[in-house]
Amino acid sequence: MTITEPDVLLTTDEALDIFTSSGALLRGHFIFTSGRHSDVYMQCAQVLRYPEYTEKLAKHLASRFRSDAIDIVIGPALGGIVVAYEVARQLGAVALFTEREDDRMVLRRSFSITPGQRVLVVEDVITTGGSVREVMEVVREHHGHVAGVGVLIDRSNGAIDFGIKQTAVLSMEIPSWEADACPLCREGRLPAVKPGSRPGR
Repeated sequence: MTITEPDVLLTTDEALDIFTSSGALLRGHFIFTSGRHSDVYMQCAQVLRYPEYTEKLAKHLASRFRSDAIDIVIGPALGGIVVAYEVARQLGAVALFTEREDDRMVLRRSFSITPGQRVLVVEDVITTGGSVREVMEVVREHHGHVAGVGVLIDRSNGAIDFGIKQTAVLSMEIPSWEADACPLCREGRLPAVKPGSRPGR
């Protein structure tokens, strides 16, 4: 059933508060899987633990596509599964997710896209947009129409352009440095921790 409550877009400060309160946005001294260092770490799985926060974030995305006649909302496993489900719930659409098989994104579990269906691609976090582009290609292989892209966090600060309608709850540039050029290491005040990250998303 489509959610009919009035859409409420989140301000940047409100979005930052949600991500910070949930532990999804951390500040300190971090080592990414790539080996690069940063003073900011994002882990959207933390915010998606909370249904209330997830509903608010998804409502922000859904509102941007309310008039686009979306049939399907799809995201890549794992990060896009919960986002796709909640945005689809609010749009009255079907929720699907893609999975990686033999290093290629595919539809499994008897999921299908009917030619011509309007599909919204969603993701939790993007840096390079690689996973989103793979999902877009899956949709097009099934002759669906990619109507837009919605993400919770755009770590490229708007630099990634998918060539279609797109929106993010929060866009921010997260600086990172090679280990030998890390200013935090030079200062020596904060020990570096490696919480885990997947590069190239």
